[in-house]
Order: sequence, then C-alpha cells, then structure tokens
Amino acid sequence: MNDQDNKSLPSTLYTEEYFLTACEGYDVFIESEGVQLSRRLRDSFKMAEVTAGMRILDVGCGRGEIIRHCMEMGIEAYGIDYAEAAMSMTQEVITAERAKLAAEGQDLTQVKAGVCRSDAKYLPFPTAYFDRVLMFDVVEHLYPWELHEAMLEVRRVLKDDGRFIIHTAPNRWYDLYAYPWVRRVRTLLGDGDKYPKDPRAITAVNLDVHVNEQDLRSMKKALNAAGFKATVWLDSPPQNRQENAIMAGLRRIAFGVPPIRWFFEREVFAIGQKDS
Repeated sequence: MNDQDNKSLPSTLYTEEYFLTACEGYDVFIESEGVQLSRRLRDSFKMAEVTAGMRILDVGCGRGEIIRHCMEMGIEAYGIDYAEAAMSMTQEVITAERAKLAAEGQDLTQVKAGVCRSDAKYLPFPTAYFDRVLMFDVVEHLYPWELHEAMLEVRRVLKDDGRFIIHTAPNRWYDLYAYPWVRRVRTLLGDGDKYPKDPRAITAVNLDVHVNEQDLRSMKKALNAAGFKATVWLDSPPQNRQENAIMAGLRRIAFGVPPIRWFFEREVFAIGQKDS
C-alpha cells in the first residue's frame, strides 16, 4: 500500500487567514468585498459556458465568489467545502447577495443557492443532479487516492451531458524542469532572493497544502481513470513584464513554442465529460 493511501490534509490548515492572505484572488475578494472574480476564477468560470436554467456545484468553494456570481446570473448554485472557515465565508457571501437582490426588488423564492460542509469524496447530492461541476484550485490539495474518489463522486452527481471543469496550479513540469532555469537566470539578473530553491516556498503555506500537483499527462490520466473523456491544456497568467529584447524573445519562445511551452506554462485546465 502506498504511504499516501488514506492520508488527508486536516481541514484546520484552511483558516480564514489562509483564504484572505494566501489563497489566490484574495486581494480582489477583499477589494471588491466578494463581488468581483479574480482573473483566475473569471477565466476558469468562462470555460464552463454556464447558461440560464443550469444547476452548478462548486467543489471546494472557498470564499464563495463563484456562488455569488451564479446568483447574480440567476443560476442555481451550491458549494461544498470541508473547511469550516470556507463554509462560514461562503454563507456570508450568499447572505450579502440575497440582501442585495432583495433591495433590488427580486423575488428571493427564485434565488436558489446554498453551501454545506462536506468532503469532496462524499458529495451530498442526488445522482445526475448537476449540469456543471467546478473544481478550481482543489486538485493540488487532494492526495491521489482522494482525487480519484472525488472524481468518481463528481461523475455520479453530473448529468450525462454535463461537464466537469478543472483548474489547478502549478503545472508540475514547470516546477520540475523550467523553474530551476528561471531561478538561475533571475539570480544572474540580481533577483535571486525572489526565487527560492523550492518554488512552492514563494507562497510558503503551499509547502504544507500542495500534495498532488499536475501536468498535462497526469491530469488526463486521472480523469480517464474516473470515467471521463478529457480535454486538457496549459496556460499562464498574463506576464506584462517590461524587459529587454533578449528576455522578451526568450519569453516568446518559452510560452509560444511547443514542446518548450509545455514546461513553462503555469496553469493546468481540463474539461471532463462522461465517457459512456
């Protein structure tokens, strides 16, 4: 038996401080008081192609921005998270959005949204209930055995024509193969103090909570093993760097030329559909 079998991260690692200081998008959440989506959440949600009449599940809903966004669109949406802090924060967001909609004169009996505390491996919903299941920045926090169990549960609650949308970061190949070269170059340029030997240490808490980072191949393999046909691809946050011509040219090669770009892109995206 693998020493990671039956191992899980404790939910107490995910405190309100974590969600407000380390979990990606916290700055946008604080600035907008939960109204706006960060670039990462906005891009990931766009892939889901959500339309009126759909029912959405956000697995690992965190602060609750996705649920609020769905409420604004008139979409029925539910969130689950096993962290008590996440459940409380999402409930606050739902309450605030309901108050806003009521002030605008909307009929709250038509606003269907909720959150519950639950493990991703045990989704408390009926079979074939959701049109879309979202899992944004959760995969890397689940040990491989947990991810498989969670994906089986997602498949169960997803409608036959539904879609399973994933975003996870970092791209494991970047950390293993590209980052050491990036660190060497940045050290030569005098920025080495910003690039620790272990890239997860850039956000220190990730040393404790990232246990299953993915790449193109492993993400597709995990989805296939759980009974999904998978489309998997890589992307990166906008760089927007002011650099000399040499560095700009190297960047264009690193992010634009396959297979080199497979090792430099930072984020992994996937869409899964039931493989009948």
